[in-house]
Amino acid sequence: MWLIFALLSAVFAAATSILAKIGIEGVNSNLATAIRTVVVVVMAWGMVFLTNAQGGIAQIGRKSWIFLILSGLATGASWLCYYRALQLGEVSKVVPIDKLSVVITLVLGFVLLHEQVSLKSLIGCILIGAGTLVMAL
Repeated sequence: MWLIFALLSAVFAAATSILAKIGIEGVNSNLATAIRTVVVVVMAWGMVFLTNAQGGIAQIGRKSWIFLILSGLATGASWLCYYRALQLGEVSKVVPIDKLSVVITLVLGFVLLHEQVSLKSLIGCILIGAGTLVMAL
């Protein structure tokens, strides 16, 4: 089931880039990011209430709160930078560079989370990095 959601995530991320590039024309990138964020917040809380998950808020521990807040700050910074890059550059160049996050995430997973480094993941990182460079040139 995770694979289906991962593939849907990729499809929606692709749609996000194209729709954002079209929608951001003539709009301040920070304002565009704020509008997008409001829509995401409404959708996310809608799903919380639709699935009756709001009762779980009281069970969230201090450490989880801290890291979820830090993750939210990182997401906000990423979105602000992404929208500005989309506004200034071509989507076909911005998106591949943005996807270097895959390589960075894998490296951080190895270093900070002590996840296993396999030959397959190492080769994948190298290929994604090389592919990004080729596409961005």
